[in-house]
Parts: sequence; C-alpha cells; structure tokens
Amino acid sequence: VLELLRGMQRGSEERKKSLKQLHRALRNKETQQKFVRLDGSIRTLLGVFTSPLADIQMEAAHCLHELSHASDPAVAEACLPATPYLLTYLSGHSVEFMELCLYTLGNLVVESEAVRKQLLPQGIIPVLASCIQSPHQAVLEALGYALSQLLQAKEAPTEIIPLVLDSPLPQHMLRLVCSGLKTGTGAAVEFAWCLHYIICSHTATTALLSLGALPALTSLLLHLASEIPPNPPEGLELLVCPVLRCLSNLVAEQGFCCQNQVLDQRLLVALFLILQSFLQHHPFMAQECLCLLNNLTADEPFFCSALLSLDLLPALLQLLFSSQMVRVLVLTVLCNVAVQGAGHCRELLRALPLLLSLLLPLLALPGDTQVLGQGLELLHLLFLHCPEAAADFLRQGGHQILEQHQSIPELQERAGALLEMLRQPPGTS
Repeated sequence: VLELLRGMQRGSEERKKSLKQLHRALRNKETQQKFVRLDGSIRTLLGVFTSPLADIQMEAAHCLHELSHASDPAVAEACLPATPYLLTYLSGHSVEFMELCLYTLGNLVVESEAVRKQLLPQGIIPVLASCIQSPHQAVLEALGYALSQLLQAKEAPTEIIPLVLDSPLPQHMLRLVCSGLKTGTGAAVEFAWCLHYIICSHTATTALLSLGALPALTSLLLHLASEIPPNPPEGLELLVCPVLRCLSNLVAEQGFCCQNQVLDQRLLVALFLILQSFLQHHPFMAQECLCLLNNLTADEPFFCSALLSLDLLPALLQLLFSSQMVRVLVLTVLCNVAVQGAGHCRELLRALPLLLSLLLPLLALPGDTQVLGQGLELLHLLFLHCPEAAADFLRQGGHQILEQHQSIPELQERAGALLEMLRQPPGTS
C-alpha cells in the first residue's frame, strides 16, 4: 500500500498505474483498513481525486467507491474529507463520473451516521434536488439509490425527511415513478422505495396527498396491471411491490379520507390480475396485494360490495392454504366483508358455498393461533348475521373442533362464545 501511495505521487502514467492497482487492492477488507490507517493516505487520494486530468480523477473515484463499500464504519468515517468534493462533482461532469460519485455517497451514508450528519449541512438535499432533473437514466438510478439510503437512516423522520419535503424532490420522484414503464424501470424502482420510506415515517402523508400521490399511484397500478404480459419480465415485480406498499400505507394512514379518492372497482381487478401474474414465480407478491386489499376493504362498504359483485371471492379463497401470513390476510378480508352485516354475509356464503367446509380443516390445523383466531372471528360474524350458517357448521361437526380450541389459552374465550352461539335455538339474538 505504501508503494502504491508513492506511485500516486509520481508522473501521470505511474500515477494512473498505481491507482488502478490500488483500485483492485481495495476490494479486500483488510487492505481497506490498512489503507485508511496509514497517515496521509486519504489526503493523498483526495489530492489525486481533484486532479484536472479526467482519467486520473476517474481512477481515484473508483478507489473511493471501493472504500465506500467497506462494512467497517471506521473506513467510511475516514472518507469524511471526500464528501464536499463528491457533492461538488455532481454538477458539470460526465455521466459515468456523476453516477460513481452518487453510488459512493449512497454507500457512505449507509455505514456512518457521522457521514450523514456532515452531508446535511453541506447541502446534500439541494444537490440531489438539482441532479433529479438530469435526462440520464444512469444518473437518476444512482441518485435514487443514494436518496433511498438516506431515507432509511434512523434519524430520517426528524432530520432528513423534513428537508426532502421542503425541496422539489417529492414531485419529481412521483413523476419518475409514474413514468417508469416509458423511461426504464431502474430509476422508478429506486424512487418508489424512496416514497415508501417517506410514507412509513408517518410525517409526510399530507404533503404527498397534496401532490396527488394517491390518484397518481392508483393510475400507475391500473396501467401496470393492464400491461402485464402472461409471463411478466423479470424485475417488473421490483416496481410493482413498492407501489403496492405506498398505496397500502397511504390508505391505512388516512383511512376513509384516502379511500374516497380511490373508489374505483378497477383497482380490485388490477390487484387480482397482479396476483395471478406474479404468484407462481414471486409468491411474496400475494402478501403485498392482500395488504392493500385489506386496507381498502376495512370499514369500506364500496370495496366489500365490489368484491362480491365482481365475483372475485373464489379467486381469493384459492389462497387460503398458502403461507401463514397470506392465510391471515385472506381471512381478514373475508371478515371485512362479513362485518358489513347480514346482507353481505348472505352474499358471502352464496358466493362461497364451500366456505364453511374449507374453514373446518383450516381450524383443525394445530399451532397457528393467528390464523385460528382470525378464522374464529369470521365464524363469529357469520353466526351473528346468518343463523343458518351456525346450523350448517354444527351439522358438519364443527363443534368438535371448537371444543378442542377451548384448551388453548389464547382461543379459549372465543371458542367458548362460539359454542354458546351454536347451543342457542335458531332465531335467538
């Protein structure tokens, strides 16, 4: 390492050769640590990084980029003197150089709170806001990466997101996410996750709603669902997933206020099209779709009625024996429909004539108290609003399964209440 540092201070050819060797050497964790501990190493590298020779400067940038990959926070903090140069070079340089600087910044902010605290007063947010108007997809994707790393910091809700909301970044992020299919999904994916992190901070929902985030993302989801081919291209799920999460969290955050902006039956059809397209190769998408479906149907008669009128419940029921979380969400959506009252319960049983017979083996599965609890909640709603459902359940021997659950502390009270309902004569309130 010392020899390479000496080479970096000689003539331009020797300097370039030494930088290339250093670039390769810094891929090693131990070499990274040795390099930053050497007195004057970072100062020497920065001297080359500010060289007027573009090829020398690029090699030095590659060296800094390798250092930024280090998992040791001490290495990231040794690079603190580089941050003002990295920010300065985000204007007026080549696309490749800007891209490299942005990825380096993104890597550094992940590993070190000290780096983040230095970058904020140095003006990283205004610099990124300026870069987001770049016409180059490679720059935008790298920018999205750097910003997403900042937004995941523990101090983001109080120190970073307010600065982002005061900048033009949110409106440009929304624009780039919604134009992702036309201009390339790389940048759209990064900015969709950025929006997700902002929404999850619970500090920015009103600001995003005022920018029209809900109708814009709803339109995007409808468009994505209509454009998905039978075999979706690999990587499309990376865009659909954060869009689903953004919509789901916006609706959950604002409840009925938000739902009124998305009262469109096509949204339910879009969710089931996405489910059908991705379920085989990306089963995790079922949970993402069902989270949004749950938030849309919670206390919302419009979407509960639409599920019935569009005959979507049979497709929902097919997921009942998937993963544990998917089973819970399916049962929760069915509860959302059932809680609407007697009319919805009768329509539910008419649409799903085998519902009770499918619930019986599900309730017999041992150990999963979350699924069992949600299943018992659904039975309670059906028995409450449709006494004929209780009689049918009793005829199928359901009381035996309920009796078994009386020995489980978490389910004892609910199982006992259901057994009491089964014992009541028909027509009793």
